[in-house]
Amino acid sequence: MEQNNHNFCVIMAGGIGSRFWPFSRNNRPKQFLDFFGTGRSLIQMTVDRFRPLVPIENMLIVTNVMYRDMILEQVPDLTPGQVLAEPARRNTAPCIAYATMHIKGMLCRRHGIDITRADFDHDPRLKANIVVAPSDHLIVQEQKFADTVRKGLDFVAQNDTLLTLGMKPTRPETGYGYIQKAAPTKGWNDLFRVKTFTEKPNLELAKVFVESSEFLWNSGIFLWNLATISHALQDNMPELMRVFNQDLAKIGTDDEDAYIQAVFPTCPNISIDYGVMEKAKSVHVQQADFGWSDLGTWGSLYELSDKDDNRNATLKCRAAYYESQGNVVVLPEGHLAVLRGMKDMIVVESDKVLLICPKEDEQQIRQIVMDVEERFGGQYN
Repeated sequence: MEQNNHNFCVIMAGGIGSRFWPFSRNNRPKQFLDFFGTGRSLIQMTVDRFRPLVPIENMLIVTNVMYRDMILEQVPDLTPGQVLAEPARRNTAPCIAYATMHIKGMLCRRHGIDITRADFDHDPRLKANIVVAPSDHLIVQEQKFADTVRKGLDFVAQNDTLLTLGMKPTRPETGYGYIQKAAPTKGWNDLFRVKTFTEKPNLELAKVFVESSEFLWNSGIFLWNLATISHALQDNMPELMRVFNQDLAKIGTDDEDAYIQAVFPTCPNISIDYGVMEKAKSVHVQQADFGWSDLGTWGSLYELSDKDDNRNATLKCRAAYYESQGNVVVLPEGHLAVLRGMKDMIVVESDKVLLICPKEDEQQIRQIVMDVEERFGGQYN
């Protein structure tokens, strides 16, 4: 068996991308959209990125049940069993716990092992190294990314630790989490023990982090082996694991999907960062540099886009600018925007909705979406 047959990839693709509204909608969120006119959506680009690293049969996509068919349409070489459908949105900890249990079931089924008696700590047939990644990241330097992930998978195969990828910050970003490095790991360049996690600091604190050499952006990309993440989930989130363990014999069988649809809504709504990473005994960060953006906001898309001499970015449409600087404009193809006297604005039109918002207020878009839903119902969401 080739070594990479022990490698698995879990892609998290259940979000609705509300901060990219109105371009991203409930019925077709941002991971299914082609932002850059390449002919590939973000989820397709993510799958392509991991193909050299993980056998396609070891790739899983966790998504909301309403997007299952859309995943299979965009990634047709996946089987329906590789798309894990969540009946409710419960953040990343339940998502990762579900995928972890499914991988256990996959391995037991492949080797004819009863999951209730399986020894995931010592049975070599049940060894697995796992990389977990969101579906909406942009990676500019694909080869450097692949080299980084291969190194990380080697590290977690040899060490019982949780690993996350950290990016050197280039600006005082308040929309990202930060990781403080501690001691370097002997024998492994660019790997460090984690000292602290800080979630989305204010601007002043973010400036301090950027000026320091100790802090990295938290990419939200994780690597670990199956035994380590299983123990970490059980030790730090026993109430979550009780949901999946209450009828363990159904995991890895034809009854798994119905079982998950019934019990998943009872999971707590919590991120893997809060639920596990900030509490676990052994956590490392791998410092990386491969041109990364999580494409979480219009501002992050603006940073990555081509701009004119006045720093205006125009995507998918045409625009004429007069005494206007630093704007990002996204309209349907063939549409024209004319801006005069506008500075650092977001101008987006999509499917009967026009959004005009200062870039500095982009973190408020999620609240705007909630207000629109309350005022007009779900027709614009």
